[in-house]
Amino acid sequence: MLFLCFMSVLKQCSFKTLFFFCAVLLSNASMAQSKLIRGYIKDALSDERVPFASISFQKTGGGKLSDSAGNFAFRLDEWPNDTLEVTYVGYKDYKIYVGPDLIQRAVNNELQLVISLDRGKIVSEVIVKRKIDRGLLMWKRIVRRKPVNDRYRFNNFAYELYNKLELDINRINREKMKQMGLLKPFNFIFDNVDTSEGQPFLPVFLTETISDYYCTPKPFRSREIIKGSKTQGVENESVSKLLGGTDQNVDVYSNFIPVFDKTFISPLSDNGDAYYNYKVLDTQYVNNQRLIHMVFSPKRKGENTFEGDCWVHDPTWAIQKMTLYLSKEANINFVEKLSLIQEYTLVSDSTWFLAKDKFVVDIAPIGKSRFGVIGRKTTTYRDVVINQPFIADSLKRNKIQQEVLFAEGAREKADEYWSKGRHEELSKNEKAVYAMIDTLQKMPIFHRYTRTLNFLATGYLNVGNYQIGPWQNWIYANVVEGLRLRWDLGTNKHFSKNLILHGYLAYGFKDRRFKYDVDAMYLFSKHPRTYIFAKYSKDIDYGQQYLDEVSQDNIFALAIRKSGVPLKFLFTEEARVDVFKEWYNGFSVTLSSAHKKFDPLLNLPSKTIYQNGQKGVPLTTFETSIKLRFAYLEKFLETTFYRASLGSPYPITEIKYTKGFSGVLNSSYDYSKLTGNISDYLKIAPYGSIYYNVFAGRTYGTLPFMMLDVAPGNEIYYYNKYAYSLMNRFEYLHDRYAGFNVEHNFGNGLFRFIPLTRKLKFRQFWSAKGLWGSLSEANKLYNNSPGYMFNSLDGKTYMEVSTGVDNIFKVFRLDFVWRVLPRPLPVERAKRFGIFFSFRLAF
Repeated sequence: MLFLCFMSVLKQCSFKTLFFFCAVLLSNASMAQSKLIRGYIKDALSDERVPFASISFQKTGGGKLSDSAGNFAFRLDEWPNDTLEVTYVGYKDYKIYVGPDLIQRAVNNELQLVISLDRGKIVSEVIVKRKIDRGLLMWKRIVRRKPVNDRYRFNNFAYELYNKLELDINRINREKMKQMGLLKPFNFIFDNVDTSEGQPFLPVFLTETISDYYCTPKPFRSREIIKGSKTQGVENESVSKLLGGTDQNVDVYSNFIPVFDKTFISPLSDNGDAYYNYKVLDTQYVNNQRLIHMVFSPKRKGENTFEGDCWVHDPTWAIQKMTLYLSKEANINFVEKLSLIQEYTLVSDSTWFLAKDKFVVDIAPIGKSRFGVIGRKTTTYRDVVINQPFIADSLKRNKIQQEVLFAEGAREKADEYWSKGRHEELSKNEKAVYAMIDTLQKMPIFHRYTRTLNFLATGYLNVGNYQIGPWQNWIYANVVEGLRLRWDLGTNKHFSKNLILHGYLAYGFKDRRFKYDVDAMYLFSKHPRTYIFAKYSKDIDYGQQYLDEVSQDNIFALAIRKSGVPLKFLFTEEARVDVFKEWYNGFSVTLSSAHKKFDPLLNLPSKTIYQNGQKGVPLTTFETSIKLRFAYLEKFLETTFYRASLGSPYPITEIKYTKGFSGVLNSSYDYSKLTGNISDYLKIAPYGSIYYNVFAGRTYGTLPFMMLDVAPGNEIYYYNKYAYSLMNRFEYLHDRYAGFNVEHNFGNGLFRFIPLTRKLKFRQFWSAKGLWGSLSEANKLYNNSPGYMFNSLDGKTYMEVSTGVDNIFKVFRLDFVWRVLPRPLPVERAKRFGIFFSFRLAF
């Protein structure tokens, strides 16, 4: 019956209809029997797609190239029993056996593959010698066209910027960590471990910002308005600003590219041919645009250079995409892998503008086989506008050259805002990060753990609205106090967002004397900063404090003190009030008033020699001062109350004037002081960096030694950048002085020519410190006594020079210091030469 019906239908069909009907049936049958292998190729570190990679079967020889997005597909009659090989310049060859085990993963006759390529073998492929070097010619064309291709050629430009930063813990053993007792309460987080990239990693942190960015290059001026900021678990405005677009700009057309605190030579540098080899590989067409593929590699080992490749648009010679990888011989610490990718897009017929950049780094602080951190920063650019009047109008509102502002409610945006505003959708891992952090923030045990770790690392512990520590100062001992115990207590941000209180109480079991300090600060404004600070203290002065110097009232200083140098103790009672006011341009004023009483205790002139009929109490002073400071575009990492300077691109200048008044609160001295200094930190790529500080001062009046200008000496073997290493405390007194301090860090310098030191990443430096000073006859007579004589340079110059080895085991530095002036040199060998050490963490 069915057969008769079918024949009846055939009779009513034309021949053409019948032919088409049969063809469709045969085609569907054929399609149903074909096998499909498809997927994409990506970089193992950055996750970026690899375009135009070569893919072939070893036995059959059938092959093709991946497309511009890294995709590929093979349609086969039967499943192969063959090895699929993927090759691409700069990457290790990748082979995967397509056999029964792998084919079992196929669904509906379709096998999906994601192929991750690891970097390698670029050097041997690039070094070529020809009569006509096409790679060098290509580089010259790109460099010649830099002025018309770099985005900073425009009068102004603006865009919407989306910035995303993800941190992952990698190389972790999930099962082993689950069994660790301290981590058992957090076993749920290991459900987020991703093993798709070979090595397991755990996403732990994610932050996003969306902002409008405006810029005019000449003269340079930028303005960024952060419209949305999402940093779950971290409430720090300065961190959000640093993760915006203002501090994250990388320009591959510039001569140098910053990588952490180092500066690398760009492949497109004006003298890049002195550092790189270049090679042209092939040509491809993408969207009817002819693109030329060029690769580059370092000429020499040990220099701060990249390896990688780029696609160049013909005929504009503009970069369409550039991929930079850190050379294995680069002198940078803790970085196992690093990649920087920038993509450009046409915004007009011949104008290329930055569309995306991605920075991925694998940090291995304790070795490449141990756990580490992967950071992935992705930035995309939309709605690019060029040379428009409204951009200039917006920049006119700037109060400083580079201004970063938060729009109202930027840090409280709802999820709906982010769903619509993101330039790209979050991945599964990224969504899991937000859910995990939200869960952790609700767990009391998580907060206990973080408080404990913070206490061990910083010395401070928050307990409710209060803070105790630092624990390093709890126990100490010296010849005057014997065993000394100290306890600190202060408030924290939970007590108040504007007021912080602090104090400590100490007791010496030998001198049986209590010492203490109470201080308070009220912060009126953070941007620009305005505060008032007050303190009252009675304690021993343990030494002049200079920035990164190790203070001498803790348990660590006991073991590294110079032998044969007598300890000097000066008891000080001080009441002080400071008022600080800062402006947006980096100019600040500090007004201070201080009342001090001094009492020398050991190895210093006795108080009795100064009791010579003054109208006040001896060794008592009252003074006021004004300090002017200018640090243009200085950046800070801030907490609720305090901040740490990240430096300024310009020199920092300070001038301070102090006036002492006799008769006020039993003060005995009238005097005036004027001091000033200029300091700067310069990167002079490719020759490293230079720090310098030039300073001078003058004191008018006859004063006891502690009120004069005491040259900063160092009595421990820990190197202090800001003190004179072969000089003791209170060794030299002056009422007029001038000096300099300069340090030049070469990077690996000469060490890069020796294979062992190049592999160990040793670094080279030199420094010089000089001081000229004199002391008036009146101050000499007032301070010197038969039992104690101070020194003065008397117009001579003191100088010490040093060199050494930095970056030993990546954290240790040795300084060899020679005292060269004044002559004749001291008889004691310890004052002519010394070896000092220090620890520092730096990339």
